Amino acid sequence: MKARRDRCVLGALYVVCVLSGCAEQGTRPTASLNVADSADQVMYGMWTNVSDEGLRRSQITADTAFVYQAAQKMDLRKLRITMFDEQGKQSAVLTAKQGMYTITTGSLDARGNVVVQSTDGRRLTTEHLIYDKSLMQLRSDTSFVYVSTTDRLTGKQFTSDLDFKNVTIQKPRGEQRGAGVLIPGQEKP
Repeated sequence: MKARRDRCVLGALYVVCVLSGCAEQGTRPTASLNVADSADQVMYGMWTNVSDEGLRRSQITADTAFVYQAAQKMDLRKLRITMFDEQGKQSAVLTAKQGMYTITTGSLDARGNVVVQSTDGRRLTTEHLIYDKSLMQLRSDTSFVYVSTTDRLTGKQFTSDLDFKNVTIQKPRGEQRGAGVLIPGQEKP
């Protein structure tokens, strides 16, 4: 859209200059218009494996991928990421409507109906999920629901390790199945 507007403005300026006789005066531009919002490459039916030290860590597939080489980012649409553990076994699957994958850091910003389903039955749903590889951390700035075989957590936002064992939640709500945990001050006399 911006590129079309820029071309229209440049075209209109050229016509005005030609009609007024200024085309013969001054210097002509030597640089071409570089549109910042255009992808360097567009892939349909994209898939790739991400490995670390020879071990496959994840497989990324997307309906469409827009690659921005200068920024080292990929804008993925209708994405699915299959994650693997240290032994190469599938550990979880993430699906989302869209995700921005940073190639240099391996981080992902997933948006739109984000669902992470682990092979051990845990499930996380949210509208926005950020995977920060450098911190080995998951976080969300929107409401979420996390369900496991023993817990159900909800809240406004969270920060967690990858196993969802150390979790910080804003406005938490939750329940635990089974024996539960006694909160200080609620012990029986």
